[in-house]
Amino acid sequence: MRKFITDIIDFFYPMFRKFMPLQTFRYAACGGGNALFGLITYIVSYRFIFREQVLQLGFFAFEPHSAALFISSGITFVLGFVLNRYVVFTASNLRGRIQLFRYFLSFSFNLVINYFMLKLLVEVLHWEAVLSQVFTISLVIVISYFTQHHFTFKVKKDGAAEFTELE
Repeated sequence: MRKFITDIIDFFYPMFRKFMPLQTFRYAACGGGNALFGLITYIVSYRFIFREQVLQLGFFAFEPHSAALFISSGITFVLGFVLNRYVVFTASNLRGRIQLFRYFLSFSFNLVINYFMLKLLVEVLHWEAVLSQVFTISLVIVISYFTQHHFTFKVKKDGAAEFTELE
């Protein structure tokens, strides 16, 4: 499956070679696909599962935009880690469990940003929830790329193989 996904992404890379390195293109393709899947999950959860109603959980209640965010995030966490580990940042020499822990940390940081941005945009500025999520996703994607590249899947400088353009 990894080779299939990589081959499809790499097929389109020559059109973008002048604008970005292959790893950045792979990240954009995988991250964009995962973000789109997450947005679809968010919309389905927000509109159809929670029906834009507050989710009551005993002593605590979630606004529907927050509940949809947590559903969507749970799904995109798994998919995002797998795509980043096996398609985008393949040159990383860190152990898988270390990558997973670091991915969890950066994902949690991004989730907190997403949560508070949604609260601000929806509850304070009264933006529509789906539009707010699209805006927030755009911001989080940029932050996420740098944390994934420089922290979660970094390559040690001790003679480890660097990422090559087209293998």
